[in-house]
Amino acid sequence: MDGFNFSMIDLFAGAGGLSLGMEQAGFDVIFANEIDATSAYTYIKNRQLSKDRFFEGDISVLNKELSENEFENCFLVCGGPPCQGFSEANRQRLIDDPRNHLYKEFLFFLKSVRPYFFIMENVKGMVKKSPEILENFQTVLGTEYNIAARILNAKDFSVPQNRERFFVIGNRLGIDSSRVFETAQQLPQRRFVLHDAISDLPELKPNRNRNRPDLENEEIGFREREYHYPLTEFNKFINSNRVVDRLYNHRNRYNNDRDIEIFTRLPQGGNSLDPSIEDIMPYSSRNHMFKDKYFKLVNNEICKTITSHMKFDCNMYIHPTQSRGLSPREAARIQTFPDDYVFYGASNNWYKQIGNAVPVKLAESLGRAIKLCLK
Repeated sequence: MDGFNFSMIDLFAGAGGLSLGMEQAGFDVIFANEIDATSAYTYIKNRQLSKDRFFEGDISVLNKELSENEFENCFLVCGGPPCQGFSEANRQRLIDDPRNHLYKEFLFFLKSVRPYFFIMENVKGMVKKSPEILENFQTVLGTEYNIAARILNAKDFSVPQNRERFFVIGNRLGIDSSRVFETAQQLPQRRFVLHDAISDLPELKPNRNRNRPDLENEEIGFREREYHYPLTEFNKFINSNRVVDRLYNHRNRYNNDRDIEIFTRLPQGGNSLDPSIEDIMPYSSRNHMFKDKYFKLVNNEICKTITSHMKFDCNMYIHPTQSRGLSPREAARIQTFPDDYVFYGASNNWYKQIGNAVPVKLAESLGRAIKLCLK
């Protein structure tokens, strides 16, 4: 591994889950890009990045401003460009679909910078276009890159969550990129369930305070407070054995009385069709459409996929033993963010940032696998 500086660039970086995992694997972020101002603020604040190392805005503008050899010898470029036109019904090529201009810009950036390695992360549905995507990369980048694609599930990488995503990895070092996936999957992993991830956080009561988004107290939680965590195995795992004495983003959102009653009655694993809530289900005439409108999580199982939809409500993410939805900090833990990673902006936006992130420990496994393949 001599001769490599393990520098990386993160495009479409969001709040920084992928960057953080790569940093934990020994990579150094030399530059990042994100268009969403709140996510960008969270990314920068957790790293104290200087403004010249971060571009807040559209990647197409960034590409126009790229100077020759600006990121020469960059080892790794990562990114998850939003891709709208990938359904089987859409016969137009991905690279030609105007809805996928960000995907095209990502390829342009790779061609300009020519990193030794790149990683693209995207939704599971992209696998339907896998042969076409590999062809796009090969056409734009040339034959010097060896490229492979795979669906990875976060649950296989010490993440207590069922989360499948599509990854493309390429390199120009003569390494079979499929080996990176195989090496990552062979790394020793831990098995954690939901209870491991959230049971050591303070209990929160239902929040019945409507139109008071900034209200904080012992019952519904705080943006920030002092807290002494029990040193569980999961706590030590996500915090890398560091002692964290502050609790961030652990605050409950408002719910009406009916929802709170539903949260209370449902058994673990119960959804909208459960007999315990039949008399108060607001969508009983359309049960076939709203089966998962409510779902109570199960303590001794992994969590369902954490998504940005949580910014609207957490009815599909009901706490297994408390009459409320998961807090943002609980969602962040399920995404394996350390406890001192702070999310900024409005509290509903915390959920968006967390739901859009790559699970930290999955990213770390990929980073470690790349390094092992270099040997």
